[in-house]
Amino acid sequence: MASGVRGGSGPRLCSSLVTLPELPPALRARTVAIRDPGDLLGYLAEASDVAWVRRGDGFVGLGVALRAEVPSLDAGADWWADVSGRIDHSSDLPDTWGAGPLAFGSFAFDPGHTSTSSVLVVPRLIVGRRGGRSWLTLVGDGEPTLPPVAPDAAGPGAVAVRPGPLDAAGWAAAVARVVAAINDPASGLGKVVLARAVDVVAEHPIEARWLARRLAASYPSTWTFSIDGLVGASPEMLLRAEGGLVTSRVLAGTIRRGDPSQDEALAETLAGSGKDLEEHEFAVASVADALRPYCTGMNVPDAPFVLQLPNVMHLASDVTGVMRETVSSLRLAGRLHPSAAVCGTPTASALAAIAAHERLDRGRYAGPVGWIDTAGGGEWAIALRCGRLAPADPRSIRLYAGCGIVGRSRPDAEVAETVAKLRPMLDALGVAEADRSV
Repeated sequence: MASGVRGGSGPRLCSSLVTLPELPPALRARTVAIRDPGDLLGYLAEASDVAWVRRGDGFVGLGVALRAEVPSLDAGADWWADVSGRIDHSSDLPDTWGAGPLAFGSFAFDPGHTSTSSVLVVPRLIVGRRGGRSWLTLVGDGEPTLPPVAPDAAGPGAVAVRPGPLDAAGWAAAVARVVAAINDPASGLGKVVLARAVDVVAEHPIEARWLARRLAASYPSTWTFSIDGLVGASPEMLLRAEGGLVTSRVLAGTIRRGDPSQDEALAETLAGSGKDLEEHEFAVASVADALRPYCTGMNVPDAPFVLQLPNVMHLASDVTGVMRETVSSLRLAGRLHPSAAVCGTPTASALAAIAAHERLDRGRYAGPVGWIDTAGGGEWAIALRCGRLAPADPRSIRLYAGCGIVGRSRPDAEVAETVAKLRPMLDALGVAEADRSV
C-alpha cells in the first residue's frame, strides 16, 4: 500500500511474489539545513510517524510518502533500490550522513512463522540532527518547512499486566526442556534463545510517541525506535554501514544491576561467568562468520567488555570490518539475521527448538529495525526491549524478553533475567513493581 505518492496503473512484483503498488517514474526530494530544532521526538504527532534517536540525535519521519510490506530483508533491499533510483534529490548538506531521503524498516524475526508483516516506510518529511548539523528532507512537491512542536501526548492511565502464551512458571519449564535438549549430544544444539511475552492493558490508548519519549529519557545510550506500532529502546546494533565500514555490536550474557555500590562486583561476576562467556562466544562467532565474506579485513575482539545500562549489564563486543564493495545495509542485515544472539546455534536447529518450545509468535520482536539511505548505508538494530501495540486495541501492548539458553542455564535465573529485560518497557508504561510477577 502506498500513500502520498501515486502513479501507474497496476501492481508491481517484488521478490518472493509479493505485490507492491506501482511507483511513479520519478520522485523529487529536497534537503535544507535548519537551526537546531530541539527535541526531535516532540514533533511526533500521528501514529504513522516514525522515530530513530540516540542521545538526542537521529531522525523523526512525519507523514508517509511510500509504504511497503515485504516478505524479507532482500525483498526490502530490492524495493528500496528501485525507489532510490527514481529519486531526484537536491541537498544543502551532501556530505552529512543520513541527510536525505530514508526508508525506515521493521522486519519479522522469522517471516515464515508469523502473522506480522515486515514494513518499510518512506516519510514525507524528515527532521534530522547529527554531529551538530540539523536538516529537513521533504519527499514530494513543495518546500521543506519545520512543523510546530506537537501537543504533549496523554498517558494511558492505569495499567494491568497479564501473562502471554506462557506464564513465568510455564516458561521456566520450557527452559528446562531446552537445557535438557542442549545437553543431549544427539540434538547438536549449542545455544537456543528462548523468549516470552507479557501483555499490558491500559485504561486509555497507549500512544507510541508518548512511550518513545519516556524510553529515550530513561535510556539515552540505546537506540530508541518507533516504527509501525513497534516501540522500544534497543542496546544492540546489528550493523552500522557507513563509508565502507561496517560495525556490529554483539550483546550476549546479562546480569541484573543492584545498587551502585555493587556495580564493580557484579561486573566482575559477569566477566568471569563461564555460562555467559560461552553464550557470548557463540554470538560473536555467528556475526563474524556472516560478515567475513564481505570484508577485506576485520577486527574481532578477543574478549568482551561489560556494557552498563540503567537496569542490567551485558557482555559486549564490537565487531568491525572494511567492506570489499558497497553492499546495501539491508542485504548485510539479511546475512547477519538471525544471529546467535537472538536465535541460537546452529541456526536451523535453534529455530526448530524455538518453534517447539516457545509457543510465541515473535512478530517483529528480535528482528532488524532501523533505516537505510539512498546509497545503501544505514543502521539496523535488533528490536529488543520493545513492545508491539495491538492494531485492534490501542489500549494493549505486548512486551517481549528473551534469554540465551546453554547447557549450564538455570530456569530460575533465566526467568529473573527476563524480568530485568522487561523493566525498561514496564517502567515506561508506569507498571508498579508489585504488579510485575506474571
